[in-house]
Amino acid sequence: MRLLAALPVLFLLAGCDPAELADKAVRRAADSVVFPVVNIDMPADPARLATGCILDAASPDELQLLARDVGVEAGTSTKATIRDIALRPVAQACFAAAGVPQVR
Repeated sequence: MRLLAALPVLFLLAGCDPAELADKAVRRAADSVVFPVVNIDMPADPARLATGCILDAASPDELQLLARDVGVEAGTSTKATIRDIALRPVAQACFAAAGVPQVR
């Protein structure tokens, strides 16, 4: 009986892609770095949307770079990276689609 109860869990675990899990972990870590920086200039709801746009516009290397600052206050280099990503046309288009104020 226990084996039957455990089968759905085994099927779910078998379907997990380690690379996908790692990518999600990096994105969550980068989110925890980017959101507080963005939230300085705008309320939480638009900051959450803007953070998603910034993360979507970032390259995998940039996400890794941002994720390295998890647990510490973002420094000038991290803030500059966030701003550079936010100024990209793809991020600006995402802001417009989400109704987020444009970064200047």
